Amino acid sequence: MSAAEDDIDASRAPLLDHLIELRQRLVRCVIALLVSFGVCFYFSEHIFSFLVVPLKEAFGDGGGKLVYTKLYEAFFVQVKVAIFAAFCLSFPVIMNQLWAFVAPGLYRQEKRALLPFLFATPVLFTAGAALAYYVVMPTAFHFFLKFQGEAGGLSIEALPSTDAYLSLVMQFILAFGISFLLPVLLMLLNRAGIVSRAQLISLRRYMIVAAFIVAAVLTPPDVVSQLMLAIPLVLLYELSILAIWFTDRKAVKDKPAEEGTEAPTAAQSEPAE
Repeated sequence: MSAAEDDIDASRAPLLDHLIELRQRLVRCVIALLVSFGVCFYFSEHIFSFLVVPLKEAFGDGGGKLVYTKLYEAFFVQVKVAIFAAFCLSFPVIMNQLWAFVAPGLYRQEKRALLPFLFATPVLFTAGAALAYYVVMPTAFHFFLKFQGEAGGLSIEALPSTDAYLSLVMQFILAFGISFLLPVLLMLLNRAGIVSRAQLISLRRYMIVAAFIVAAVLTPPDVVSQLMLAIPLVLLYELSILAIWFTDRKAVKDKPAEEGTEAPTAAQSEPAE
């Protein structure tokens, strides 16, 4: 066997080890997702009851109802609720397995740089979802239900279906939760050297327009919901610029200290005359 073949065989072993580890961690993620799905499906009625609260409060006491027009619709609504809740419940396990797979290949400084973003991601997503559930959804539902009444002697009554309502709720929660990850994305791009604070400042006017476009795409076609997503996006963009300013300032302060610690070691390595 030649030396080149020996090198190829030696490189295959680490690759196979990584693939085996990746398979194991993916299996753990799937198991966590399935177990979470089983638990969430058992409590799917309670979870859906929690999601229905904003609509119930918007209808008022004694009013409103949810209907389903297909015999299997109610069952699949519970399945969708269980899948959605299971992903949220198993997300920490999935992120932990992903981090355990990636972390050994990172330097210590890279690990220290990424850890704050790993902790900030679920916090910001939860903050966005909470804003959607406790503020945006009740306000939007009150706005939508104002169009009930009479027209031409006929009564106009809102009769939302369970599947349509669940889709709307998931749209709100995912739109606000993912949008609130904007600071994490911008700061990662800044750490990678792709964008700078000066570039973000120069793009501010375009970001304001982009925020309203994203809000128009991700939220229902009403002005109230769009404003409630666009305004936080603009504020998060400004917060990202401020956070980048703090990190850049800290990096400038730490750089002379690191150079001061490295200078004596370099001087000691010179031969004595």
